[in-house]
Amino acid sequence: MLQRVGGSAGLALLALLPLLATAPAAATSTGTTATGGIYTCVDAQGRRLTSDRPIPDCISREQRVLNRDGSVQRVVPPTLSAEERAEREAAQRKADLARAAQADAVRRDRNLMARFPNQAAHDKAREAALDPVRAAMQATEKRVKELALERRPLLDEAEFYNGKVLPARLKQQLDANDAAVVAQRQSATNQELELGRINRLYDAELARLRQLWGGALPGSLPPVESTVSPAPPSATR
Repeated sequence: MLQRVGGSAGLALLALLPLLATAPAAATSTGTTATGGIYTCVDAQGRRLTSDRPIPDCISREQRVLNRDGSVQRVVPPTLSAEERAEREAAQRKADLARAAQADAVRRDRNLMARFPNQAAHDKAREAALDPVRAAMQATEKRVKELALERRPLLDEAEFYNGKVLPARLKQQLDANDAAVVAQRQSATNQELELGRINRLYDAELARLRQLWGGALPGSLPPVESTVSPAPPSATR
């Protein structure tokens, strides 16, 4: 086995390597073969080390494997610790996710431009999205008026009991009417919020499309979703 040596002794050994090609017996006596090669590296102290097998002192450093004629057979990369491997794998996963996210962004922008080649197409889609909410708002407004009409005779009847306890039936009808009005008002509030959310979504989308139509590269803009709040619950109830 070759012994590790440093400094001038290591350089001298390297200088003798070409001679080993003409001395098979000598190569055999050291245990070095053409396929095994000689490992060489520079350790943390700056010493050049050589051996006929991987050098432990250079486990964290690049090692070159030389042929018997002194040419480089291959390069052995540093051996990573468990922590270093985990860090490298985490960095690789992060890079893979970033590449996938970028590919998705490019695909979304291209799909967006294919769906909306111009503003007229986008305006039409906005109106189609707003129509159901507007219809729900009209229905809510109509129901509030109906409840007001239903409440009028109940109030007229309640006047006969001024200062007295209302009959259970009449009280239940008034309470039910009150609850229905509150529910309709809540629906109206949610519908207004939904109307605003849809308009904000289409406004942000239109701003993005204008940049894409103007020559911005697909995937180069921040996502529309990050600028728009989610829809409130029961927005069109």
